[in-house]
Amino acid sequence: MIRSVCTMSRFCSPSSGLVPRFLVVRYNNSAPKTATLRYVSSSNLRCFSSNTSTPEPSDTAKDNINSVVKKFTFSGIFEVWMNGLIQQEKEESVVKEANNATPSVTHQEKEESVVNEANNTTPPVTQQEKEESSADEAKKTTPSVTQQEKEESSVVEAKKTTPSAIDLALKSVVKVFTVSSKPRLFQPWQIRFLISGKKIITNAHVVANHTSVKVKKHGSATKYKAKVRMIGHECDLAILEVDSDEFWEGMNFLELGDVPKLQEEVHLVGYPCGGDSISVTKGVVSRVELREYSHSSAELLTIQIDAAINSGNSGGPVFLGNKVAGVAFEGLFWSDGIGYMIPTPVVKHFLDGVEEKHVSFGSMNLSYQTMGNAQLRDYFKMSKDMTGILVNEINPLSDAYNFLKKDDVILSIDGVRIGNDSKGTIVFTYIIFFLHFKCVPLNLPHVCTVPFLNQDRVTFKHLVSMKKPSETALIKVLREGKEYEFNVGLKPVQPLVPLYNFDKLRSYYIYGGFLFVPLSQPYIDGSYMCECSSKKMPKKANEQIVIISQILEDDINAGYGSFEDLQVKKVNGIEVDNLKHLCQVIEECSTGYLRLDLENEKVLILNNKWARKATSTILKDLKIPSAMSDDLQPRQVNRGRLSTRHIKKKK
Repeated sequence: MIRSVCTMSRFCSPSSGLVPRFLVVRYNNSAPKTATLRYVSSSNLRCFSSNTSTPEPSDTAKDNINSVVKKFTFSGIFEVWMNGLIQQEKEESVVKEANNATPSVTHQEKEESVVNEANNTTPPVTQQEKEESSADEAKKTTPSVTQQEKEESSVVEAKKTTPSAIDLALKSVVKVFTVSSKPRLFQPWQIRFLISGKKIITNAHVVANHTSVKVKKHGSATKYKAKVRMIGHECDLAILEVDSDEFWEGMNFLELGDVPKLQEEVHLVGYPCGGDSISVTKGVVSRVELREYSHSSAELLTIQIDAAINSGNSGGPVFLGNKVAGVAFEGLFWSDGIGYMIPTPVVKHFLDGVEEKHVSFGSMNLSYQTMGNAQLRDYFKMSKDMTGILVNEINPLSDAYNFLKKDDVILSIDGVRIGNDSKGTIVFTYIIFFLHFKCVPLNLPHVCTVPFLNQDRVTFKHLVSMKKPSETALIKVLREGKEYEFNVGLKPVQPLVPLYNFDKLRSYYIYGGFLFVPLSQPYIDGSYMCECSSKKMPKKANEQIVIISQILEDDINAGYGSFEDLQVKKVNGIEVDNLKHLCQVIEECSTGYLRLDLENEKVLILNNKWARKATSTILKDLKIPSAMSDDLQPRQVNRGRLSTRHIKKKK
């Protein structure tokens, strides 16, 4: 009995009690190579004698066998094996019964009988019918190949011949070493992938405020000196060049591809923190939208991927197949697996600007609101099929100021209709890193979308931003119930509050211990100031908002400690245009007292003579090199030398 059991395997059924079950396999003496699958329970284990004949399994037994076999990990294998064994037993049983009941017939008699029956029952078959029959049989036996299977086969063959992301990266991605000198916001007197044309593309924030830039190839220990040819801070991109011919030997140049679709797989290459060698990660595209770039606060097209982008990944290429789909540049620090890349339309726009030696993105230079409310649309005489945005304010320095008016409804740009969709306003509470709480209304972006690449919708600003400064756009507006069209220039205008200030020293002026600086977005982000000033538009060219950044303590400014971060509007009754104008008015002041009118109707009075004396003392005590930045210094011109040079040039 024990010898009749060949194999015994124990496994746990996925039932609630995880009851152990057994499979018993035995060999039949009459057919040593035939195995029969049997199902038994652990509580009623039975072994079958080798002399026992095998009856045909009942339907209940089949169901029991199926219920157990399907619980295996390789259920398909067991099911095929089981069906084959059952079918084999049936055939053996039929053969045995036939042998017992049918008299023996010789082989020759069998052949003669088959031939006679065929002659009596089968009509004559022509040669054509034989060929057609053979063709039909071939079709039955040859498995059909669907179009999908053909495409999948082509994709597999393409993958075999297409180089992988790591193969491309080894000879196309370099590591950038940057030494930067970043001016301090609150103490401005102190300093603190290869493409065609032998150019290296990276992020602007990688080389911002640089004093030295070097690059190193993969597998090489040599660092080569590089120079920054062009920086586009707005789009966070930069172009580097290396003069050494040795550096370019064996390097491959990458091609820019198209915008990937949602859920398409991409590969990110870079040198993230945690190691010194090249790194390749994989992810999928999860979102395509306009988003504010953290480096410049400009709103441009971005692509969200689920591959983590860590410190050191900046400037690395993101591959879609064997082409570059974008440049990695930032991620969400409070979320895992969310990163962003700069897509190829933005990269191509930047590269075109490099060739023209001017990188800029188009702008409408106006503020607007959405038309999602039905009453609002009725008031401005919009029909049911009209959609668009309502103009609130226009920058006086822009080209749009010459064509558009307040309360115009912009219906379309270059024939592309603007949607009415918007997101509204919510209240959002967040924690600032220097440990204070802020609860402010967070204005979500007015999306007002347009179609994008037949796969999604993006904010209409994308159509505007992809325009060159010299280009115009056909703007269709609804004004007092009538439709008009204007060709409007989209050249961006310097905002009243600059969004960024890289690669140059901060302007400042010190008088009587008061530190005056122009307001900028980085200053707002690093202080307690309200952001309402950043939304204001300039009234004249070169206009700035001048504020009191700090008060360097001295007896001359006692009692004025609460005036920090306030705007200076007038000096001795003269409206202040910018920091240079304020410096000029104060330096030329000859009156006994100096009056500064600040925002919120505050007034600051200083004795001019005492204030100048206090300024010298403060500079000496705090070791500040100068009371004003270099750009405010009066230019000393040596007339003799100037005339000499002028004479030499004429000769």
